[in-house]
Amino acid sequence: QVQLVESGGVLVQAGGSLALSCAASGSDIRNINTMGWYRQAPGSQRELVATISRNSITNYADSVKGRFTISRDNAKNTVYLQMNSLKPEDTADYYCNAEIGIKGELLSVRYSIYWGKGTLVTVSS
Repeated sequence: QVQLVESGGVLVQAGGSLALSCAASGSDIRNINTMGWYRQAPGSQRELVATISRNSITNYADSVKGRFTISRDNAKNTVYLQMNSLKPEDTADYYCNAEIGIKGELLSVRYSIYWGKGTLVTVSS
């Protein structure tokens, strides 16, 4: 059974910094392609924050460019999100997402999209 578990969400003041992490676990994991962070504020749709490919090509939402940095450790199956210069509008549940390949029949690898359960980030003004 594959799981993504986020950690690091807390209450922080505007202008502050926070680091999130998300670890993928499961004995059948064979490869992880793109990993990413999404967020959902109350009353809003879930939106992309940042993604990172297996070879560390990154993509950011315009609203976080220059403030947030996504990174990953392939040996640990973990993705990180360093958030600086936080604003009240960054308040949301932050979700980890990954395309994970698990062991299939014979030598095959089957890819699916997995989501974490989310971690709450609250930025006070």
